[in-house]
Amino acid sequence: MKNVEKYTRGYFMPPVKCMKWMDKEYITEAPIWCSVDLRDGNQALVVPMSLEQKLEYFQLLVEIGFKEIEVGFPAASETEYAFLRTLIEQDLIPDDVTIQVLTQSRDHIIRKTFESLVGVKNAVVHLYNSTSVAQREQVFKKSKEEIIEIAVNGAKLLKKYAAETEGNFKFQYSPESFTGTEMEFALEICNRVLDEWQPSPDNPVIINLPATVSHSMPHVYASQIEYMSDHLKYREHITVSVHPHNDRGTGVADAELGLLAGADRIEGTLFGNGERTGNVDIVTLALNMFSHGVDPKLNFENLPGIARVYERLTGMEVDERHPYGGELVFTAFSGSHQDAIAKGMKWREGNENQYWNVPYLLIDPLDIGREYEGDIIRINSQSGKGGIGYVLQQTYSLDLPQEMRESFGYSVKNVSDQLHKELMPNEIYDIFVKEYVNINEPIEFMTYKSNPQDQYRTIVSVQIKNEIQQFEGTGNGS
Repeated sequence: MKNVEKYTRGYFMPPVKCMKWMDKEYITEAPIWCSVDLRDGNQALVVPMSLEQKLEYFQLLVEIGFKEIEVGFPAASETEYAFLRTLIEQDLIPDDVTIQVLTQSRDHIIRKTFESLVGVKNAVVHLYNSTSVAQREQVFKKSKEEIIEIAVNGAKLLKKYAAETEGNFKFQYSPESFTGTEMEFALEICNRVLDEWQPSPDNPVIINLPATVSHSMPHVYASQIEYMSDHLKYREHITVSVHPHNDRGTGVADAELGLLAGADRIEGTLFGNGERTGNVDIVTLALNMFSHGVDPKLNFENLPGIARVYERLTGMEVDERHPYGGELVFTAFSGSHQDAIAKGMKWREGNENQYWNVPYLLIDPLDIGREYEGDIIRINSQSGKGGIGYVLQQTYSLDLPQEMRESFGYSVKNVSDQLHKELMPNEIYDIFVKEYVNINEPIEFMTYKSNPQDQYRTIVSVQIKNEIQQFEGTGNGS
């Protein structure tokens, strides 16, 4: 490609080696989840959600099990302000759910934010300002000390207005564009904010470290998170949160390695909705943990239903190949895959096995509301005899002999190839009936007589090319 020389890395490594996360094999417990669908996801929609849609989406998030939900930027939009007031005044926030609101470090915005929160039971007030080299030089044209002053002044204002406002408040600070910030400066600005807030057992604080733009491979982000986690002041009273975006397609990997590196909390969205390439997908993260036998503390047992509500309210679509939630992710068209899946499913029927280990299927589709019938194996011209036989057996209880499966498989594949389409189970059954049921040519069955007292002596009459012939045989049953 042309112009490759104009690009260089846009991130900064920690000043010391931070690789302890490599000693951990996998995530052993669920993090604190914070949904930012109603803020990050909503602001990224072509048409943002209405008040009624946001209320329905909030209820969906509560039903899934989120205990922290960022509900918007109440000082930036009348719809978001009204949404927050509706949640509070109509008592729609469960006692065990904490809402979160975002604010810039500006007096009038912080003031209006706290006005929107009057009477709330529990809320996180999320303060942010940009810290990256690009933002400092190009957007704000300010020095490092001036950027720190913006953050510290905002921290002071949060304390001031929280003391004057009815409600229970917790503070969160994000050095926005963290991944494009020198690590020593990111640490300094966070610690200056923490000095202002003085975290304690009764006053815990969240430090959120966003990959606002994903600049690096996931192991670099992990090292950055580990450096911050190891060097932040008041660490025992701080929740380290990560907020990965997906610019490089590594949002899930960034989040998982961030947890190994010391993060306690993840901000993300359902199905990865969000600005540009989106936020990290919490569905994928949670079900990745589930596939390792770790309870994610979120309920996706009806994932197809959740996807339908998501699509209706956001106007977005869940891609057919999206992990776990896509229509085709548990589907095999390839003959060899179908054969292995069919044999794996049959093996499970006759063997007691505590653990799920069916070939090609990461988790049991039934656990997230998917069906075996029509989901796992679908038939086209690439399918094999095992898959075609499996569909007939599962849908119509027709267990074909092995050689018959092979012969019938070619018939089905030829039809699919000629029609250039996938075949549904009823279409496969119709082909079976046409090929094998009530066939009168070249042989037509006429009558039979059987005598149980004489070794089941049986005489069968058949018509072959318009000539009736009789065949006789004996055995141990008719």
